[in-house]
Amino acid sequence: MRSYLHFCRIEKGLAENSLASYRRDLSRFGTFLDHAPVSAITLDELRKYIDRLRSEGLGNRSIARQVAALRGFFGFLLDEREIVCNPAEMLSAPKFGSALPKFLDAGSVDKLIEQPPQDTPLGMRDRAMMDLLYAAGVRVSELVQLRLGDLDTESGTVRVIGKGNKQRLVPVGRQALASTENYLRRGRPTLLKGRNSPFLFVTARGTRMTRQGFWKVLRGYGRAAGLKRAPSPHVLRHTFATHLLEGGADLRSVQTMLGHVDIGTTQIYTHVLPSRLRQTVEQHHPRASGRKVARIKAVGNRKG
Repeated sequence: MRSYLHFCRIEKGLAENSLASYRRDLSRFGTFLDHAPVSAITLDELRKYIDRLRSEGLGNRSIARQVAALRGFFGFLLDEREIVCNPAEMLSAPKFGSALPKFLDAGSVDKLIEQPPQDTPLGMRDRAMMDLLYAAGVRVSELVQLRLGDLDTESGTVRVIGKGNKQRLVPVGRQALASTENYLRRGRPTLLKGRNSPFLFVTARGTRMTRQGFWKVLRGYGRAAGLKRAPSPHVLRHTFATHLLEGGADLRSVQTMLGHVDIGTTQIYTHVLPSRLRQTVEQHHPRASGRKVARIKAVGNRKG
């Protein structure tokens, strides 16, 4: 397992979060194996393992991830000649529908972002983090990994290192830049107390802010704002994409800013645009508007 995870890190360039998920999945499988050698595992035994996971209450999405981990692991063992056949090759994963992304309306976003007090270093930091998360649509893991040099206030962009260590430049709005500059000038030095850190967002102990820490902070502000459900960092990412598309942004631009490899991943956000889609049809389809149809007929009659 260690060899496979090393392969995933070095050769495949997987992010730490993905590696942690693979490690958990394979450790769980190792517990199922007990002391049986992996070379003796058959397809039937893998199916029994999946059935056990299902009986323990795991959902289809989690089971599908387990299947993907097993396929990759046994494929690696086959390439390394540790086994002579891959029992996971024919292991089928359950199908699951794509969940529609949850997002906030503009009023709820304003209420949420206005919650952090701006007379404390932590409040300045939290406001800057929420502003930047909503303004750039970054993943929370990308947000907490940002370094001082990643934010270019002159050009108004932030350099983000995403999945597979791929870099992208994302433009940042004036409001997010202003709150981040305020935090850098007044909040961050107070939190560090003379200590050094390469990271943009730090804690009162001078360490890097963590995903879990920011999740708790955001949940607290969501309750304070009176939101029905406390938003997760990913909900703000969904909100970023949704509001851009509602404002008229094209799908390719949103794909680039989100760091999606496949535009099909970005297309899930188009479900929130029925009004814009209706307007597009009415403006451009010849039979969507009686006036256009009449005009087309008139032109046709003149030509005849």
